[in-house]
Amino acid sequence: MPSGITYTAVLDVRRETAKSLARLLREHRDRLRTRKNTRSLGVFRQAVLVLRWFIDSTRLSQLARDNGISLPTAYLYLHEGLTVLADHAPDLSTALERAAAAGYTHLNLDGTVIRTDRVAAPGPNGADLWWSGKHKHHGGNVQVISTPDGWPVWVSPVRPGREHDTTCARAHGLIAALNRLAAVLDIPTLTDLGYENAGPGFRHPVKRPQGRDPTPRQAAFNKAIRTVHGIAERANTLLKVTFKALCRVSLDPGSITRIARAALVLLQLETGRTA
Repeated sequence: MPSGITYTAVLDVRRETAKSLARLLREHRDRLRTRKNTRSLGVFRQAVLVLRWFIDSTRLSQLARDNGISLPTAYLYLHEGLTVLADHAPDLSTALERAAAAGYTHLNLDGTVIRTDRVAAPGPNGADLWWSGKHKHHGGNVQVISTPDGWPVWVSPVRPGREHDTTCARAHGLIAALNRLAAVLDIPTLTDLGYENAGPGFRHPVKRPQGRDPTPRQAAFNKAIRTVHGIAERANTLLKVTFKALCRVSLDPGSITRIARAALVLLQLETGRTA
């Protein structure tokens, strides 16, 4: 095989973010009582490997070659990094407590389908479990809670792409938790029509009456809700644009849970913002 070309590249991330991830990996190795000089890569080089995969979606074969390690070892290091990061993502109650403490007037909830290459998983009535009829591709549904300015504060575990947003939100306990937040602290959640009839704590546009136009009051309400809630799209964009690994997942669809949670933690490390 001909020799490759060596070139210099710059990873678009703060060095402090890589150092923070390296510290988390060091703590993980200490908990495992990993003996010195028994790993192919130090924690900083492992952190860079994980970040290259996240930010540039660099192939594992390329990462293995660049680091002089085997492909199985590269997979091992990546999955270890995903687990370490995901373990530091806030749970739902912590995220809502932080939002309440920040004094937000409302929260946003929106679902996003993360495309995946893995297919042929049978679902109900023979339908493909991970096929999203709405988006016309395979993927996993992730629910994202964001602040009024569209900053993501919590991401859900993945659900099959065929499931409706309300179904996913209910499965994660979001419907009950967000209705309770509105009832107790008067912090409603703005959504689109995908969450119609979710409960009194949700605010979404009024569905157009069958066979007639909405009233002027309904039209004004819908315009206001869509304008305020529209910025919630920023949360999904921040995650997917910042981390190319979220644009298309070639790993097992179940790994989207760890990937999305890890991406949230990396975004927090990069910006220093948690709520």
